[in-house]
Amino acid sequence: MKVKGTLIGFAAILMWSLLALMTTASGLMPPFQLSAITFAIGSLPGLLLLAARPQRLALLKQPAKVWLIGIGGLFGYHFLYFTALRNAPAVEAGLIAYLWPLFIVVGSALLPGERLRWYHLAGALAGLAGTAAIVSRSGISFDRGYLVGYGAAFLCAFTWSGYSLLTRRFEAVSTDVVTGFCLATSALSLICHLGLEATVWPANGTEWLAVVGLGLLPVGAAFYAWDYGVKNGDIQILGAASYAAPLLSTLILTLFGFAEPSLRIGLACLLITGGAVLAARDMIFRSRTRTSAAAE
Repeated sequence: MKVKGTLIGFAAILMWSLLALMTTASGLMPPFQLSAITFAIGSLPGLLLLAARPQRLALLKQPAKVWLIGIGGLFGYHFLYFTALRNAPAVEAGLIAYLWPLFIVVGSALLPGERLRWYHLAGALAGLAGTAAIVSRSGISFDRGYLVGYGAAFLCAFTWSGYSLLTRRFEAVSTDVVTGFCLATSALSLICHLGLEATVWPANGTEWLAVVGLGLLPVGAAFYAWDYGVKNGDIQILGAASYAAPLLSTLILTLFGFAEPSLRIGLACLLITGGAVLAARDMIFRSRTRTSAAAE
């Protein structure tokens, strides 16, 4: 079950790697409007499942703290991330926000039945170094004038890691509730859009296709997969492996001509891949042991 859950969690990371490409292709729609639309689309698979199996509606009856954690995680992360990007340079804000995988790995030591090993931490730090290599193409320079943005980025990382760790503590709660989290996030994003942004619609079919793709994959199915993964998989491996998302995102952008290949990307690939393998050494060795035993 733990291997299956970890693999499903990996699927979420793979889908998040498409976020930059699809966002770039979606045109000039402002972030809260895009968030409102894509989370509404992301809720559709869950709504269809509930319509097909009405008995599952009973699974949505959860304590208030479950809803607060879920809505706070999804909406809170995106609100703080957008705030950070508006109040600080994207490179520095993005790097701070991407502390969340490291926070997950370190925070996992507080979960029942989990032990933090040196290689979990080393793998996460290697991933962070690889991410820094990706985003720091023009160097990194922290300026006190952007403290509001830096603070929002730090809270963004803390919010998503906290959501992921607390979700693990509610492993008995069905993933069906993610449908409700997405709907609430869409509604709150719409309120922010109406109060803070001017409405901009996609200019053509390609941009609409990118918006729908965002809603179905990185802002839709990915959250269902992540919920299942952190509840049933190895959360320390998932935390370290999450640094693969910015790497894969950059490789995909390069493949589609939105970025240039470089030695810096190769270094990031080695750091992130090596870090993920290091963090997953227990699972790798367990699999080899089982294979050897079966062969005998």
